[in-house]
Amino acid sequence: MNTRFITILSAAVLTLLVSPGMAQQKTAKACRDEWKANKADFQAKKITEKAYVADCLAGKTAAQPAAAPVTPAPAPAPAPKQETSTKPAAVPAPAPSSKPAPPAKQSSTAATAPTAANQFTSEAQAKAHCPSDTIVWVNLSSKIYHFSGNKSYGTTKKGAYECEKDATGEGFRASKNEKHP
Repeated sequence: MNTRFITILSAAVLTLLVSPGMAQQKTAKACRDEWKANKADFQAKKITEKAYVADCLAGKTAAQPAAAPVTPAPAPAPAPKQETSTKPAAVPAPAPSSKPAPPAKQSSTAATAPTAANQFTSEAQAKAHCPSDTIVWVNLSSKIYHFSGNKSYGTTKKGAYECEKDATGEGFRASKNEKHP
């Protein structure tokens, strides 16, 4: 959790526990923290930080609890339209996962389509095929594969993405000048 959020939350709890007479004796820092915690509210009411701190120190404001961050619920998918044609209904897309997948590295110079069953045109396809294995770029001409981060990874003219186990099983070998990640 954010240290600042914990500090503000602790200050709010202490304010509630302290007697009403003591709660009015705030420091300027406590007043600024209170204003920052409710900044959007105060700006909507056109209350500046300086004005709020002055009122807070004078005891003219009541402590306002910090608004908890609200995560909006995902919008429901629109209902599919009823069609009178004989086309099959569209399959809804899977819900996005909480952990975004790394962007697929596309080769702009790959001229040859993958030739074997376990070769893929994108890194994401290969990762979906073998999520626990290392993904490599196999150079189909030289029978050498490269690891992610190498300058040849995804850039040779004839190549494909593949799982390392599949690549070694098909007779490919790792490049001699690279270390296994």
